[in-house]
Amino acid sequence: VEQSPPQSPGPGKAGDAPNRRSGHVRGARVLSPPGRRARLSSPGPSSSSEAREELRRRLRGLIERSRVMIFSKSYCPHSTRVKELFSSLGVECNVLELDQVDDGAKVQEVLSEITNQKTVPNVFVNKVHVGGCDQTFQAYQSGLLQKLLQEDSAYDYDLIIVGGGSGGLSCAKEAAILGKKVMVLDFVVPSPQGTSWGLGGTCVNVGCIPKKLMHQAALLGQALCDSRKFGWEYNQQVKHNWETMTKAIQNHISSLNWGYRLSLREKAVAYVNSYGEFVEHHKIKVTNKKGQETYYTAAQFVIATGERPRYLGIQGDKEYCITSDDLFSLPYCPGKTLVVGASYVALECAGFLAGFGLDVTVMVRSILLRGFDQEMAEKVGSYMEQHGVKFLRKFIPVMIQQLEKGSPGKLKVLAKSTEGTETIEGVYNTVLLAIGRDSCTRKMGLEKIGVKINEKSGKIPVNDVEQTSVPYVYAVGDISEGKPELTPVAIQSGKLLARRLFGASLEKCDYINVPTTVFTPLEYGCCGLAEEKAIEVYKKENLEIYHTLFWPLEWTVAGRENNTCYAKIICNKLDHDRVIGFHILGPNAGEVTQGFAAAMKCGLTKRLLDDTIGIHPTCGEVFTTLEITKSSGLDITQKGCG
Repeated sequence: VEQSPPQSPGPGKAGDAPNRRSGHVRGARVLSPPGRRARLSSPGPSSSSEAREELRRRLRGLIERSRVMIFSKSYCPHSTRVKELFSSLGVECNVLELDQVDDGAKVQEVLSEITNQKTVPNVFVNKVHVGGCDQTFQAYQSGLLQKLLQEDSAYDYDLIIVGGGSGGLSCAKEAAILGKKVMVLDFVVPSPQGTSWGLGGTCVNVGCIPKKLMHQAALLGQALCDSRKFGWEYNQQVKHNWETMTKAIQNHISSLNWGYRLSLREKAVAYVNSYGEFVEHHKIKVTNKKGQETYYTAAQFVIATGERPRYLGIQGDKEYCITSDDLFSLPYCPGKTLVVGASYVALECAGFLAGFGLDVTVMVRSILLRGFDQEMAEKVGSYMEQHGVKFLRKFIPVMIQQLEKGSPGKLKVLAKSTEGTETIEGVYNTVLLAIGRDSCTRKMGLEKIGVKINEKSGKIPVNDVEQTSVPYVYAVGDISEGKPELTPVAIQSGKLLARRLFGASLEKCDYINVPTTVFTPLEYGCCGLAEEKAIEVYKKENLEIYHTLFWPLEWTVAGRENNTCYAKIICNKLDHDRVIGFHILGPNAGEVTQGFAAAMKCGLTKRLLDDTIGIHPTCGEVFTTLEITKSSGLDITQKGCG
């Protein structure tokens, strides 16, 4: 059944006074402002933005006060079907006929902003947006509509969030600030090696935070080497102590865990350290580590369960290998390490382990940093290789055997070529798997309430307001299909979702030009499109790519390599040389990229970069003096400080 698109009212409809009154349409009470000139927006000299905001508040009021609120058009057959459905259920509903009010078109515009639905009927049940005709009948056939018709006061909470990571906590705190009763469920299933952690999710406990701190530890080792050239003299042999570092990092993480718990307590958010599983509509079963079960209900739910490292599915992987879940709290130095995978997690971990002086090998199935600019990815790998990291290309492990127990022990890895029949063996102290991550969505009862997931990836399809296939269930963070898997993205989308759900804002999360940085020994920062993607989208002939190698001043006296760091921008010639891709390989790339990402949000062009005066001497200033294009074929090697 196709829903009716927005239409202008027919002749005589908008101004026909007899139709502009309260009445009954097939058992449904119609709410229309009485009187010919009644409007939902405020009259008077207020600005259009103020009038729009006032109209939005009034619509919210109608939705909040109505058990069933239908925004309809009197001539729409789909609207009539929905009204007849509620009439057959004996349910009184409030109906606003948009073709019979003065500001019907404006009402529909604002409704579209609120619901992301441009058609009528537009149905709300107990403040939950159900959708149009098709969605309402689907909800009726699945039993969801009947459940929604129950009094919402019967729910234990306004919002239950499943997952206490970056996105979940952000959403919870914002909803609590807006006066809602909120619960957060968070439970970490221990890794196969028995590792678990506290509140805060992957980023805080086993991701960004400990990764960046270990990256910093490795950079300090490089700085010690550089310092001799700058006149620092020391005779004592310098060595790295793994246990000292991990203890300090874990102490910092524990303080963050405590801070999150305190923040939830201060905002009166209920935190329950238990595993959540949906059992029926609006109802979730929570099981604590002792196996005790409790049931809670909520008007709305947000799924923010994140992802966990994937295993190979071969003999010995879960028994003997570790993942990033285990590495950052490993109680002993990992020793000679094989890193399996070429993701950013794999390369970052390989980089800092090599920085501590360990023997590190990376086993790569195909390409480095899939999804990133491949020219930059190869430069990242080349630098790592020059600094002692070994790469085994086009191989995959097929069996892991334990030769000796210990801390660390000894493991034998049998691997085979992806291009032929060749097999190789190697002996390592530790095997670290970093081959990707799987969404934590399959064992939480989503199928019982009709939330659709991508069967292959486990990710949850959502619309541009983070809504799943079930109207009262939303998803944020890494489990959302097609969204960047980054902590700041989860934080932003969670916060904005809470504001939209509870009437504070209509703003949607902007997923375009999200910057990120790979914290390999030489950092790689990027924002916008990879070169391959830009060519695919805009065609090569419509692009101009400016690039240069550069030599950081700090590297000169230290005697480190010239013509290793690299900067590149991709410009759209058809749009005033708009910068659509920004890429930098060099020290502090994350800090540099963050600033230029803001400029890209503002519509950065090559001309604006040229007009910007650089800060000298810095790495970031190279973007203000880019002259050589790839298409020119000119040499980009540098002879000295610019």
